[in-house]
Amino acid sequence: MGKPTGFMEIHRQAPGYAPVHQRIRHYKEFAIQLDDKELGRQGARCMDCGIPFCHGGCPVDNLIPDWNHSVFRGRWDEASRTLHSTNNFPEFTGRVCPAPCEASCTLNLTDEAVTIKNIELSTVERAWNDHLIKPQIASHRTGKRIAVVGAGPAGLAAAQQLARVGHQVVVMEKNARMGGLLRYGIPDFKLEKWTIDRRMAQMQAEGVEFRPGCHVGINYPTAELMQSFDAVVLACGSEKPRDLPVPGRELDGVHFAMDFLTQQNRRVADELYDDAKELIARDKHVVVIGGGDTGSDCVGTSIRHGANRVTQIEIMPKPPEQEFKPTIWPKWPLKLRTSTSHEEGCERQWSIMTTSFEGNNGRLKKINCIRVDDKLQPISGTEFVLKADLALLAMGFVHPVHDGLVSDLQLDLDPRGNVLADYDNFQSSNPKVFACGDMRRGQSLVVWAIKEGRRCARAVDAFLMGESRLPG
Repeated sequence: MGKPTGFMEIHRQAPGYAPVHQRIRHYKEFAIQLDDKELGRQGARCMDCGIPFCHGGCPVDNLIPDWNHSVFRGRWDEASRTLHSTNNFPEFTGRVCPAPCEASCTLNLTDEAVTIKNIELSTVERAWNDHLIKPQIASHRTGKRIAVVGAGPAGLAAAQQLARVGHQVVVMEKNARMGGLLRYGIPDFKLEKWTIDRRMAQMQAEGVEFRPGCHVGINYPTAELMQSFDAVVLACGSEKPRDLPVPGRELDGVHFAMDFLTQQNRRVADELYDDAKELIARDKHVVVIGGGDTGSDCVGTSIRHGANRVTQIEIMPKPPEQEFKPTIWPKWPLKLRTSTSHEEGCERQWSIMTTSFEGNNGRLKKINCIRVDDKLQPISGTEFVLKADLALLAMGFVHPVHDGLVSDLQLDLDPRGNVLADYDNFQSSNPKVFACGDMRRGQSLVVWAIKEGRRCARAVDAFLMGESRLPG
């Protein structure tokens, strides 16, 4: 490494954030990035650890020590090339990935992991600002037509890879704009949407055609899809939310988290939405049911709406504040994670089960709860009530939506309801149809979606051409 003793001389320095009282007044990103000099110092902390365990933690196989070294040396062009060799969209992962690579970093044994995620984001933004990122236009055309259904990170990654080897790629998206949950699920204060538009412009220059408002199986016949293309990639995500079938579920005020988040993202973008069911947390007692990232996003959005009070409840026990490194590292640890949204003002409770919703005149007024033991069994005598005007169900997703496209194609499903396709060739039970991302593996991370999109593109290319030079 460029500075073998860097990890002993330089302490971890993560980016800062705008003060809470300022950032909750808008929906823009609020991280305060490090300057180039400090980034170089942080890159110097990447140690010569022999086995780069960060590689095992990173789903997309980022060559982390290599671009850390390049940043330390100030070689931004080199760092960008290395970064893009494994990841089509580091500006997305640099913003929203939970950074399992940092959990696997050797320096995480002392809670001083290299700031990999921040270096990644700063590298790609520097590359954009310096005009180092340009369209990679194929030198020849294969004459093969491929439809990618779904414009989330898996679909976009597959589309870009396939276009770069000369295929004609058409991305079909049911929504008015591209991006999937990057655009409609993740709040703007974590990922501003101009970042998606910027990357789309590159992809269009590379020959990718985007068809927004094209809902295959609904307003675009599935039969026409199969007739018009040589191969089809399904990257529609896992959009069937996990419900909470308890008494009172039908009350006005009980909604799925993604309906709430999607509407707010459309509102920020001045995009049309069904205002007959406008979901606003202003002056309300909000209860978010589910303790994951989606629930955290609901917390931050509700606070920006001006909620009276925000409470987040989770049925699982409270995680430990610190993992026991010798038995967990370099694996991803189960531990208490406090997001920037939690820091903005939220009461969190664990080991809580919702037993029913209650209301007046069809409107939600309260939630009946009970505490549970470590086996998730109710503890008699621990019943209590939470005041609630708005309950947001953020309990994850169970599988892709089956109505329409999946049903039309009569594809085989795995026991969880995902499209059945293996991780080597990504082919579904219909050899012409491939599946990747959350649609194949189930609800997961953006970085896994990008990885699956890249691997799926290689499988499609090999299917059409007999072999592929795309990375696996």
